[in-house]
Amino acid sequence: MNTHKIILASSSQTRKDLMDRLRIDYLSIVPDIDESPRGESHADDLAMRLALEKAKCIAEQHPDAIVIGSDQVAWREGAPDIFIGKPLSAEKAVKQLQANSDKIVYFSTALSVQRLASGFEQTLVEHYKVKFRKLSLPEIERYVEIEQPLHCAGSFKCESLGISLFEEMIGHDQTTLMGMPMIQLCSILRQLNVLVP
Repeated sequence: MNTHKIILASSSQTRKDLMDRLRIDYLSIVPDIDESPRGESHADDLAMRLALEKAKCIAEQHPDAIVIGSDQVAWREGAPDIFIGKPLSAEKAVKQLQANSDKIVYFSTALSVQRLASGFEQTLVEHYKVKFRKLSLPEIERYVEIEQPLHCAGSFKCESLGISLFEEMIGHDQTTLMGMPMIQLCSILRQLNVLVP
């Protein structure tokens, strides 16, 4: 029986859906941090800092809890210092997908698990990449209208209709692309004596 208090430091519905797969009790608390880049020269560095800060922000308020923070930064092949953010508007989503058309887009997904009371902290970054097929403007506009991926880095949801945009998906764990590397998370939770499954 799991007796640990577990907190997901996130407002993301996709990350909550991923946590729900584990069938364990957890709370979701939104961390109040500034997610702006601070001069990071690689997507890995930005993703790791944000995951660490998200977890730390909540862990300081709940030192006995196991706190999980995660963040994802997207970038196009050859430009790991130019980050693809959340479009936040349909117009920007269309532009992002036009820029992604026929390109490889990489995802740096960081995970930070902390339990301050015991001094535990583990932070890592996992990678995933997708090759977009050549997309026509009508396909892009239809996709954005149906899916409304305005709060998704790269302007797509791979777990839904977004799968139709790709030629190939490359990586060890598809949940890395979805925003939280669950194979790694399960491994860390077992280190903390959380029963998974």
